Amino acid sequence: MMDRLREGANSIAIKIILGIIILSFVFAGVSSYIVGGSNNSAAKVGSMEIGRGEFEQAYQNERNRMQAQLGDYFANLLADPSYVASFRKSVLDRMVNDLLLEQHAQSLGLRVSDQQVRKMIVDMPQFQVEGKFDQDVYQATLRRAGFSPDSFAEYLRRDLVRNQLLSAIQSSDFSLEGEVEAQSKLLTQTREIKKVTLSLADFAAKAELSEDEINDYYTQNSDKYTRPEQVKLSYIELSAQQLKDTIEISDQQAEEYYQQHLDKYSSEEQRRVSHILVEGDDKAKAQSILDKVAAGADFATLAEENSDDVGSASEGGALGWIERDVMDPAFEKAAFALKKVGDTTGLVKSDFGYHIIKLDELKGSVIKPYEDVAQDIKREIQDQKAIDEFYALQSKLEKVAFEYPDSLEDAAKAVNVDIHTTDFVSESDLPELLNTPAIVQAIQSPEVKEDGLNSEVLEVAPEHVVVVRVSDSREEKVLPLDDVREQVVASLSKVKGEQTAIELADNLVAELKKGSQELMKKNDLSFDESESVDRSSPLADVIFAMRKPEDGKPEFGQAKDFNGDIIVVELTGVKSEVNEQYNQQIGTQLVQVNAQQDLSGLISILRKTTDIKYYAVSQ
Repeated sequence: MMDRLREGANSIAIKIILGIIILSFVFAGVSSYIVGGSNNSAAKVGSMEIGRGEFEQAYQNERNRMQAQLGDYFANLLADPSYVASFRKSVLDRMVNDLLLEQHAQSLGLRVSDQQVRKMIVDMPQFQVEGKFDQDVYQATLRRAGFSPDSFAEYLRRDLVRNQLLSAIQSSDFSLEGEVEAQSKLLTQTREIKKVTLSLADFAAKAELSEDEINDYYTQNSDKYTRPEQVKLSYIELSAQQLKDTIEISDQQAEEYYQQHLDKYSSEEQRRVSHILVEGDDKAKAQSILDKVAAGADFATLAEENSDDVGSASEGGALGWIERDVMDPAFEKAAFALKKVGDTTGLVKSDFGYHIIKLDELKGSVIKPYEDVAQDIKREIQDQKAIDEFYALQSKLEKVAFEYPDSLEDAAKAVNVDIHTTDFVSESDLPELLNTPAIVQAIQSPEVKEDGLNSEVLEVAPEHVVVVRVSDSREEKVLPLDDVREQVVASLSKVKGEQTAIELADNLVAELKKGSQELMKKNDLSFDESESVDRSSPLADVIFAMRKPEDGKPEFGQAKDFNGDIIVVELTGVKSEVNEQYNQQIGTQLVQVNAQQDLSGLISILRKTTDIKYYAVSQ
């Protein structure tokens, strides 16, 4: 065997192939250096870049926000690649606009001091407990959001600079008393009308249809009466949750687990510490502060006056309670080396600079009683056993479903589950469990759809899989007229009924404008009682577009309501009164609209006068 391998490796053909492969790697590597200079940037705005990582984080944050707000509707939108591309582009556009505003603010000389940033952090309610800044909450929140104290402070600084510019734009706008009054009259205007309703249902019921009209409508709208391609499905599912329901954990098992994993139910040793941070490499400054600490100066006062950690300085350097494996390694090693409350370290060098650390309080490890965690332990063991059993059965399912592809019976017996079936279903009305892109793709594959073989084991959720097969199928088909005649007649009756109602409404409006009531009497119609409508009316678009009555003569028009009924409207009067209680609100809205227009105009100018380059934003 080895001799044959050596012969093959020494052959001319193999050497040529290997040479081509090696050259492809070489040129791929070189090209990545030549053309990959912008790989780490999502966009360049003037001389500043938006990092790809920064963009991906912003995109993910916005995606999570939209998912939480819209749920499954947004998830369905994300299945469309063109929508995802547009959504990603909109996030990057917003980031570009923010950077343009930031650069413009800097060009105007707008700045934010360290003290302003520090005050904003301390005052933020997200970092407060019972109305007071809490260092533990601050540190934990930053870690969850992926910020370091320095990067978060810089993020706030940039945001504050932009807001200075935005505040300047907003505060420069105003609304005139006449504008507010005119807008108030428009918004609060009401109109006095009378209505005649031409019921679509009545006109549809009276519609006379010929056989030719029915056939023509059926032919012209065949897509409405087309049954989509459909399949009958058989499937089996396997999930850890189903298995979990069959597993029972005894008290003895739970107690044994508790004893073997006491560390999991013991709180970590904690230390409450304070520190003074000197950023960068200014060791001389740090040493001078350390000398003052050694001389007996008050540590909290020194921290407040000298520490570069904006979050803790105002609290006398207090960082709150810390545990192992959460802080910078050098900082943590020094902090946990302190033995007695009140002890301080020497200079501790970390990635942030030089620290002087003081031990404020000690809290030892505490073991939770078994009774307090018994139920949690049983659930944990139950979950783990279910998952272990699930993966063992999944492997068996994959093997049997593949070895016996013409039926699900052997696979179902192998994992002890039932076979489920459906009636004929189309892609749009699959059962919820099977309505996933992976399963739809599997159903459409030639092996499953045409050859009738089992699909692969497909994941529908974590620790939840299915195997599906097509037991029967039928093609897309235009249903015979006899089968859908009732639907065709109902639809055509509505169409003809609406045409007749609109034609009558047109004639009524024309006659009423001439002052004639003959057509109204002929059709036994009369106007309802007079009513006052505002802009919230379903007919507002039509009613408020009609001309104001003059010389006591009403105006007439027609509209359609939510039910599809045709409405003939008589407009008899218009009331425009200034409502003082809305004036302040309307004035504020006018200022906001003006400010938004100014901001949009400014961004448009900045985009035209700044060199902006977009790099690839697709996934």
